[in-house]
Amino acid sequence: MRMLLELQKKLLPDLVKVLGMRYRVLRFIRLMQPIGRRMLSQNLEMSERTLRSEVTFLKEQGLIHVESSGMTLTEEGNILLTQLEDMMKEIFDIRSMESELKDLLKLKEIYIVPGDSDIYPWVTKEMGRMCVSLMKKKLSTRGNTIAVTGGASIAAVAEMMVPDTDLKEALFVPARGGLGEQVENQANTICATMARKAMGNYRLLHVPDQLSKEAYQSLIEEPSIKEILHLIRSANMVVHGIGEANVMAERRNSSELVINKLKEEKAVAEAFGYYFDKSGDIIHKVLTIGLQLEDLNTIPHIIAVAGGSSKGMAIQAYMKNGSSQVLVTDEGAAKSILQKN
Repeated sequence: MRMLLELQKKLLPDLVKVLGMRYRVLRFIRLMQPIGRRMLSQNLEMSERTLRSEVTFLKEQGLIHVESSGMTLTEEGNILLTQLEDMMKEIFDIRSMESELKDLLKLKEIYIVPGDSDIYPWVTKEMGRMCVSLMKKKLSTRGNTIAVTGGASIAAVAEMMVPDTDLKEALFVPARGGLGEQVENQANTICATMARKAMGNYRLLHVPDQLSKEAYQSLIEEPSIKEILHLIRSANMVVHGIGEANVMAERRNSSELVINKLKEEKAVAEAFGYYFDKSGDIIHKVLTIGLQLEDLNTIPHIIAVAGGSSKGMAIQAYMKNGSSQVLVTDEGAAKSILQKN
């Protein structure tokens, strides 16, 4: 297969280029369907004239439906796109990137989706779709408890969630309290959305993410808080994001003292309320109710979802801590990490 692809690149470079373009069109339609041609053209940065001929071809091949409400994939289109995914990883050298990055970050599994979510926001949805697929594979038995954090990447996982028999009886719980950010990116909202789409159940954690010592001590003694914390810590799967330190400090409305400390000690990453420098050392911890890093040691499945070239350093720094086993990322972040090593 690899040799054939290399020969095609040399002898039929246009064929590989056209294949890549049609793959991108089908992939975006799957994510956003039903979608109109103008919106598709804008998001793929493709002229409407070029796109019109591609849409005509794909329709004639029976791969897409074109209706007044927009374009959707046919069943044959879905099957073809799934079959294409492995081949496209070879064409875009993503398979070799996965192997190289897995060794570098010392991870059990890594999955890279084509594209850079910093440039194309819809790539985040592709990461979400990949994460949902992994969740289903790893949770083969019923009675699962799944803890989820907040953030745009995990919100995309919730958006791509679909009903599944293995997830139907799952209990979704937030891994932490609320950050006071956009409601759709809060752990409670994401938790409820995942449960609704998976036809599972959920419990919420109605506490702020950042607390004073007095408030923390008072709240953890509350019976209702104790109960939800027990559920969170007994989860058999955690799905979490990885943030850039400065961005997360701003989202938490951190004090000037904390922000200066993070700058002085060169914090680059954040996860679960912990801030890390580029060596993976913890340099600051927020007093928060929810999962702590030590809790992750007893949880069988931990999936991190983070992408975009701007997050390369944050991803690498957090992974040096060794808490997660699986990473779902994008081509932009992967290239950013590999180019600096």
